[in-house]
Amino acid sequence: MKDIRIRAVRPYEDVDELLAIYAPYVTETAVSFEYIPPTREEFLQRILNTVKSYPYLVAEVDGRIAGYVYISKFHERPAYDWSVETSIYIDMKLRKSGIGTKLYEEVEKILKERNYKNMYACIAYPNPASIAFHEKMGYKTIGHFTNCAYKLDKWYDMVWMEKFIGEHKDIPDKIVRVNMIE
Repeated sequence: MKDIRIRAVRPYEDVDELLAIYAPYVTETAVSFEYIPPTREEFLQRILNTVKSYPYLVAEVDGRIAGYVYISKFHERPAYDWSVETSIYIDMKLRKSGIGTKLYEEVEKILKERNYKNMYACIAYPNPASIAFHEKMGYKTIGHFTNCAYKLDKWYDMVWMEKFIGEHKDIPDKIVRVNMIE
């Protein structure tokens, strides 16, 4: 594998490549619990909404997008502001190539610099590859929901995994929001 280059998303330029990576996860797997891939316009709007407040990074290999990671709000209430949910998708032909690790390392660095403390991942179960990846990245399983999602003619469980990335002080530093809109 050639060099992996991590950069901020360029919503209007990247949307088609990102959607091409995401759509098979919707149609062929239970990684995403959506049934139908979003339209280009819906997907673009999701990206634009995310980059107003949170990091959204892409990995390029040989000038093509090979994967992406984005962060979203963990919960609406302000007491949860120091916690975020992670989502990562890698081109299915390029999984286990180090792309996910580089994306997670970079997004974690950004979050630490902005005073976030907790990262959460919601994972369809069973999904041994994703669970092993998150464990390698320092996540621990903290919750397991049984038969909570139905897709592809099968019931799936869901697990939540957690990673602490900052000190939980008595009075935490304020969050510095990320605005990736150029």
